[in-house]
Parts: sequence; structure tokens; C-alpha cells
Amino acid sequence: MSGIRAEGVSVLGIGVDPLTVPELHGHIADAVRAKGQTTFLHINVHALNLACRYPWLHDYLNSADLVVCDGAGVQLAARLLGGRLPARITYADWIWQLAAFAELEGFTMFLLGAKPGVAQEAALRLRERHGRLNIVGCHHGYFDHRPDSADNLRVIEAINAARPDILITAFGMPLQERWLADNRVRLDVRVALAGGAVLDYVSGRLARGPRWMTDNGLEWLARLLIEPGRLWHRYLVGNPQFLVRVLRQRLGMCFRLSQ
Repeated sequence: MSGIRAEGVSVLGIGVDPLTVPELHGHIADAVRAKGQTTFLHINVHALNLACRYPWLHDYLNSADLVVCDGAGVQLAARLLGGRLPARITYADWIWQLAAFAELEGFTMFLLGAKPGVAQEAALRLRERHGRLNIVGCHHGYFDHRPDSADNLRVIEAINAARPDILITAFGMPLQERWLADNRVRLDVRVALAGGAVLDYVSGRLARGPRWMTDNGLEWLARLLIEPGRLWHRYLVGNPQFLVRVLRQRLGMCFRLSQ
């Protein structure tokens, strides 16, 4: 870790940094110019539920240089636990802000993930809006992710040949985090990010719900309505499970204070 963690909120044992978009951009700029290796991860309810299931993911999230709130459920949990997260920085919105920021600063980007062709489509759409954005490479996420596979080594070689300032990995959770955990030290990349379905959103392959839902803590419901077969368990089972876990954490805090 590079020592840039802010004083955050602990949700289910994961430290979440209380950042706004300008503050996050400031950390990205500092990390690119420092020419080191930093990893900034986003978490939502699904990520925290997975971290409770997989100890390696719990540890990896806590090893990241920054962990950013990507969900109204995480903000709610922080309030229930006596903390505050000032912003919900979700990729479907933030990617456009990140592209504008990278264009302004002259930072290069590499897009990795989604089905074949999707990263290229996302790159075209980003460049349509930000004509001077320098996307130095794209690659799909459908390759053999085993660390020493020929496929994986070729992907790492392609990324390192491009030497991007910012790498966005978009395999979905927890595969993208596992891949970064296995390969981060081999990547010649200043800032690594894990973006979930961001390339599907940018390319137009995946629709979002109406603004009145996505802006008012109901993005999970919008996603459930769009992809019920894939996401019903994540939200209809996972959301109540998450709330129970947070309430248990809250009760534990109250019990310790009463002693």
C-alpha cells in the first residue's frame, strides 16, 4: 500500500474511504505522477457479501490503496454504523467523468474485459465524447485467467507494451479482483481499477434504469428488472443478508459501548 488511505468507515470489516469524485481524481493524478503501482477498488453490497464468503477477497479489498463506495446500500450501512460516505461513485456514471479527467490530464487508458468486441465499442463511444482521450489498448475478458496460462501471459504482455497510466479491468466480481491480486505486480500500469460491467454500459450493450431510480438508491431494482434471471439471487437474497450482517455489526458496537 502507498499510504494514501483516508480515515474511512469500516463496513463488515472493510475500510471504505469517504471520497468525492474530485478527491478520487486527485488521488489518481498523484498516483500516475508518482510512477508507482496503485490499486483503487470500488465496492457495493454484492462485493461486501462476497468478501464475507471469500477470506482472500476480504484481505485483498483491505490491501487496496483506496476503496471507494459504489452503492447506496454501502452509504446506508455507513450511516447505520455511525459514519458517513459523502458520495456514491458508480462506474456507469463515473466512467464519463474519468474519461474527461484523463483527457484533460493527458493520461492514457487500457480497457480490459467484457465479451469480444465490447471494449472496442466502449472505446469508440468514449472517444466520440472525448476526442483527445488516449485509449492505448483494448482486450476482451474471455481468456484463460490462470496466472501462468499462455493466454494470460499474452494479455499481460499486450498491456505492458502499451504502458497505460490507467487500466480498467471489467470481468465482474470477484473475478476481476482475483485477476488483479494474481497479476498486479507483473503489470506495468500506474493505476489499476476494477470496473464490473462498465464496458457493457458504455458500449450500449447493457441498459440502465431510469434516472429517478438510479439517482435515488434504486439502481439495484432497476438492474433486477433488466436482468432478473441473472441477478435475482444477488438482490433478493443478498440485500437482506447484507442488512442483517450490518445490523449485527451495529449491535456489536452498541454492546461494546455499553460495557
